Amino acid sequence: MSTTKTTLVSNIGSLVTNDPTVGDGSPLGLIEDAALLLDGETVAWVGRAADAPQADESYDAGGRAVVPGFVDSHSHLVFAGDRTQEFNARMSGRAYSAGGIRTTVAATRAATDEELEANLVRYLDEALRQGTTTFETKSGYGLTVEDEARALRIAARHTDEVTYLGAHVVSPDYAEDPAAYVALVTGEMLDACAPHARWVDVFCEKGAFDGDQARAVLTAGMAKGLTPRVHANQLTYGPGVQLAVELDAASADHCTHLTQQDVDALASGNTVATLLPGAEFSTRAEWPDARRLLDAGVTVALSTDCNPGSSFTSSMPFCIALAVRDMGMTPDEALWSATAGGAAALRRTDIGRIAPGTRADLALLDAPSHVHLAYRPGVPLVTEVWRRGVQVVRRTR
Repeated sequence: MSTTKTTLVSNIGSLVTNDPTVGDGSPLGLIEDAALLLDGETVAWVGRAADAPQADESYDAGGRAVVPGFVDSHSHLVFAGDRTQEFNARMSGRAYSAGGIRTTVAATRAATDEELEANLVRYLDEALRQGTTTFETKSGYGLTVEDEARALRIAARHTDEVTYLGAHVVSPDYAEDPAAYVALVTGEMLDACAPHARWVDVFCEKGAFDGDQARAVLTAGMAKGLTPRVHANQLTYGPGVQLAVELDAASADHCTHLTQQDVDALASGNTVATLLPGAEFSTRAEWPDARRLLDAGVTVALSTDCNPGSSFTSSMPFCIALAVRDMGMTPDEALWSATAGGAAALRRTDIGRIAPGTRADLALLDAPSHVHLAYRPGVPLVTEVWRRGVQVVRRTR
C-alpha cells in the first residue's frame, strides 16, 4: 500500500490523456468533466469526475483544461553569448547557414562553469513556466574535449536526457583537417563525454558533416552504449534521414527536405521525425510538411530546438501554434506531437501521457480546451505546472 498522500485534481473542464482507451477514444483520449488522482509522483487514476475515488487531499482545477506536461526532445541550452546581430542581419536579408555556430563556440569556451549553468537554469525555468516538464539538451558549443565534457556534466545535473553533440560543426581549430576532428570526436572526446550522456547526435548537413562522417560518429557512439539521434535534412536534401532509420536512431530532427524514399523509410522504421518549427520561423526557411509525414504513418514529434542562433524560443505552445498554422497539423495532432510524440522521440513511456502509472506531469491552461494553444498564439495560457506530482508553477488568473 502506498505511504504517500493522494491528491484528487477535480473540476477539470477537459483532460487530455493521450490514452485512446479512455474518454472519447481518439489519440488524445479526451475526457470532459474529468478528474485525476495523483499518488506521490505518479498518476493513479483518470476518469470522469462523477466516478472519482476518495483521496487524502483535493485540488480544484477551476474548470480549466489539463494536458500532459510538454516534452521538449531537442534543445541546445548549454551555451554563452548572444547572436542578436546575426538574427538582425538575417531578418534584413542575409541567408542562414551552418557556420554561425562558431560564434557561440567562442563565447561558450570563454564562459565559466557557473556562467554556463546559470544560463541553462534560466532557460529551463523559462520553459517550465510554459509547461515543459521534460527536456533533452545537447553539448556542441565547446568542440574541445574538456568543453564538451563539461557541458554534458552541467546538463546532467538537470536532466537525464543528455546528448553528446561534439559533431555539431567541425571545430574551428580543425578547419583545415576535418578528418582529424572526426577522429577526435569518435576517440578521445567520446571517451570523455560518453559517461555523462544517454544519446549521440551529429549535424549531417552541407557545411557540417557528410554521410560517411556522420556514420562514423554515430557508430562510435553506439559502441560506447549511446543511442543515436540525427540532425537530418534541415537545409538541403541529404543522407541524414536514411542513415537515422538504418541505425535505428530514436529521432531524425528537422526533416525539412525529404524525398519520397525518406518518408517511406521513416514510415517503415522506428525513428521519430522531430519537427522544429521555431527554426523555420527564425530563419525564414521552408516549413517541414508535417501533413505529408502524418498521412504516411510517420510518428511525429514537435520540439523547440531552443538555441541562440536559429531558434531562440523555449515555448512549446508557440511551436504548437506554428505547426498548426504553417505545417498542416491539426490542433490535436500538434498537441500529441508536443507531448506523447516527444516522449516517443526519447523512447519514454512514463511521460507525455496522463494515465495510471505515468509520471504526474501536468499543465493547466487558462482555457476550456487544448485547442486554445493554437487558437490564441502568443498568449500565456499555462497557469499551473505540476511535475512529479508537485505544483511547481502557479500564476494567478
